[in-house]
Amino acid sequence: MKKLLLIPFFLLLVFCDPQETSPVFLQGDAFGTTYNIQFFSEKKIDFKSQLDSVINAVNHSVSTYIPESDISKVNNGDATIVVDAIFKEVFEISKDVNKSTNGYFDPTIGVLRNAYGFGTVKPLKKIDSTTIDSLMEYVGFYKVKLNRDGTIFKENPHIYFDFNAVAKGFGIDCIGRFLESKGVTDYLIELGGEILAKGENIEKQQAWVVGIEGVDSEVEDRSFEATVKLTNVGMASSGNYRKFRVDSTTGKRYVHTLNPLTGSAEKNDVTSATVIAPTCAVADAYATSFMALGLEKTKVLLKNLPNVDAYITYTDSLNRHQVYVTEGFKKRLGN
Repeated sequence: MKKLLLIPFFLLLVFCDPQETSPVFLQGDAFGTTYNIQFFSEKKIDFKSQLDSVINAVNHSVSTYIPESDISKVNNGDATIVVDAIFKEVFEISKDVNKSTNGYFDPTIGVLRNAYGFGTVKPLKKIDSTTIDSLMEYVGFYKVKLNRDGTIFKENPHIYFDFNAVAKGFGIDCIGRFLESKGVTDYLIELGGEILAKGENIEKQQAWVVGIEGVDSEVEDRSFEATVKLTNVGMASSGNYRKFRVDSTTGKRYVHTLNPLTGSAEKNDVTSATVIAPTCAVADAYATSFMALGLEKTKVLLKNLPNVDAYITYTDSLNRHQVYVTEGFKKRLGN
């Protein structure tokens, strides 16, 4: 198999021409981006309005862009709010990944995301070591707790939750659960470049096939350089290829991946991570984690994650783009 030097930052669906069995297609807007759903069903049901309800439920639980959401109320210091089931599940997923990554995945990083200009408020005009040290007082998942009564304990009222690195993937999982509740067992969901694939492409009688975008792909004309076969898994990507902010005053570039242990927004050797996991939420969380961990720590962690596979692009000591692929991921790559 040829070596693929690419940034798998966006995932492109590979659709085939209809044959005898025709799939149903749905498109719409969700979580600040768009979704594409392909599924097979003997029943002709208009799922669109019900899908919107699922999306709205996720938004009103964990979207920091909605003032009346559970997460916004918690962030604003309401210690009495009883969070809903969605918040609880996202919290528990985050807790598990936070533990397995030794803190490199941390949803309490919200104050840092806001400070660097990747959150819901204007960025700070000046970010130096003193500023970072002060902000780090409000970072650390060990400083928060989900109480038995459904309320959230925060060691400091200024701790700011941001589930951005897991909520979109979880939202895709929720859409999948909805489809399954309607008897749909074979479907492919793509939302903002993230994927949930269940069953198979009945039309082709094979696993679902998606593409990984190449490093030279243009935003206006995206192309893929590799294909991946997926069945009953989620896949998500994270990367610094296009996501960054340049300070208009200093000219300094801040990448969107932050290190929760240091507060740094500096780029490391990993340039992108595409992750396959049992759910899209878990894939989403680990894709972000690997960006912060760097290559060597990611490789060590992957050895202890039997149900997680990854396609990692990184820069070597000679500043060349390289690719690290787990054995499980290699088996899914197309010819």
